[in-house]
Amino acid sequence: MASLKLSAEAFLILTSLADGTKHGYAIQQDIARLSGRRLGPGSLYGAIARLEAAGYISATEAEGPRRPYCLTASGSSALADAVESLQKVTTAASRRLAMR
Repeated sequence: MASLKLSAEAFLILTSLADGTKHGYAIQQDIARLSGRRLGPGSLYGAIARLEAAGYISATEAEGPRRPYCLTASGSSALADAVESLQKVTTAASRRLAMR
């Protein structure tokens, strides 16, 4: 299994897939709802390809022309690690802002 440092796009995709299987357009729409950020097709599918190559997501049986993806156990672990790291940074940022 390859190790991959999560980009912002990868983090958003894994977060989207954490609540269930989705195809690319549904991931894109979920990310827009969650973050207010719209990933273009190049960013979205490039990140999906990297996540799939790393073993963090896998494609499931196609639904017509759409290819759904699901989070793997290693993807779930990578997302949990990223969340923990971000929590540490946001806690430090909040503490430092309070000292100003």
